[in-house]
Amino acid sequence: MSTTSVPSPTSILRFSHAQGDITPPVGIYHRMWGAARHDKATGVHRPLLADVLILESSDESGVGSQGSVSNRKGRFVRVQLDLVMLSDQQTDAIVAEIPQIADVSRDQVLVTYSHSHSAGFLLPDRIPLPGGDLIAPYLASLKQTLERLTHESLEQTRPATVSYALGRCDMAANRDYRDTLQDIYCTGFNPDAVAEDLIIAARVFDERGVPRLDIVHYGCHPTTLAWDNTLLSPDFVGAMRDTLTSQTGTPCVFFQAPCGDLGPRDGFVGDTDVADRNGQQLGYAALSALSSLGPVGHDFAYAGPVVSGATIGTWTWETLTDERDIATRRWVGETFHVDLPIKQMPDTNAIAVDLKRFTQEQEAADAADDTIAARDAAARAERCRRWLRRIAELPEGDSCPYHFSVLEMGDALWITCSAEPYSWLASQVRRRFPHKTVLISPIAGDSQVAYLLPEDRYGKGLYQEEPSCLAPGCLEKVLEAITEGIEQVTGSSRRAD
Repeated sequence: MSTTSVPSPTSILRFSHAQGDITPPVGIYHRMWGAARHDKATGVHRPLLADVLILESSDESGVGSQGSVSNRKGRFVRVQLDLVMLSDQQTDAIVAEIPQIADVSRDQVLVTYSHSHSAGFLLPDRIPLPGGDLIAPYLASLKQTLERLTHESLEQTRPATVSYALGRCDMAANRDYRDTLQDIYCTGFNPDAVAEDLIIAARVFDERGVPRLDIVHYGCHPTTLAWDNTLLSPDFVGAMRDTLTSQTGTPCVFFQAPCGDLGPRDGFVGDTDVADRNGQQLGYAALSALSSLGPVGHDFAYAGPVVSGATIGTWTWETLTDERDIATRRWVGETFHVDLPIKQMPDTNAIAVDLKRFTQEQEAADAADDTIAARDAAARAERCRRWLRRIAELPEGDSCPYHFSVLEMGDALWITCSAEPYSWLASQVRRRFPHKTVLISPIAGDSQVAYLLPEDRYGKGLYQEEPSCLAPGCLEKVLEAITEGIEQVTGSSRRAD
């Protein structure tokens, strides 16, 4: 039987948004790249932003998947930051007052990051380094900003409708490049692999049907700017937002998607114009997707034949039926964790010895004006620092809790998950639940975990395997856990493989 109605993915809920500038001070510790020759940020390319979104059930009674009330107002708070990441302790500290302000539990405050590698590197082990003295005061200021934005967002919470559109953009590319001449894998543009290029663009309308916010969900490491850049920057995200806002007049929020294997086709440069060009490409692709939206609160339906030179099959936009209206108001949220096995960790004493040796080699090379040797020694010292931090933040024992959340809002699933999974995760979840519009936002805590890559990618010499603290097969375990979480929240089963 022919299809006679095409649902427009829709979420009806209570919603609000507040946005603020969180650009760190010039002079803060900035060096994210081992190959960088600077420590402190020297200026600002574009401002860094924070977004606080309030998400509530349209009937203010958010019901959990087991029939229990999730919280008094059926509310989640989504905090989106233009930072690369923070430790779990730092994250808990900056949102410590939000649960009380918003009348939610800590589990219902979801913090995600755009993951810009030029936003300053603010983890605790950077505090003793040049510019690190500015980290604690900055985070204290960030905490106050987030509290203010939460108050502002709560005051503006109103009925809203979110409409979703799909688009494509090839700004991002696979970055697992095989250098056959050197017989190694490098992290950089790989023209021989197909990359996830999906954009999910969402537009939030108020109860009068007026657009109030655009959301762009896309997977790409913000690594346009690399070791030669000394400026604080949201990378391509800043120009993407400005491209949309200049055309629409409404604010824009960026939600990162799983991108452990994705990066800009044109990246790892010091030229901010390249970052802006990447952002404009993504922004125009998102605008193209948003231009496909029909009237808010309508589905596309077959209207019947019209006899003309040919017999034309006509389609029209029809108001949501009562059944569809009820479905788009469904609102259920839960948080979960799954225990994942930790791989064999390197010896911290040996790492500390290596750190001291590489630091001394860097100092000697700098004194001899040997730029290449100094850069390489500094990069190896950086790898040691990161290993010591990751190991120190791992729990005792042979497993690590991995956290994620599943929020069903009408036709859409908003999912957050920890660390940096490959894009394979998102494509597999969408394949299993094709009737849902799925937004998966990674880097939502557990930064010590680092990357999650498919089991068949281990043992090949990929960069992502080296810093990962998890054993092979963990990404597949995460997929199964998220699948079971979705089934629990939605009450629907995955599509059979």
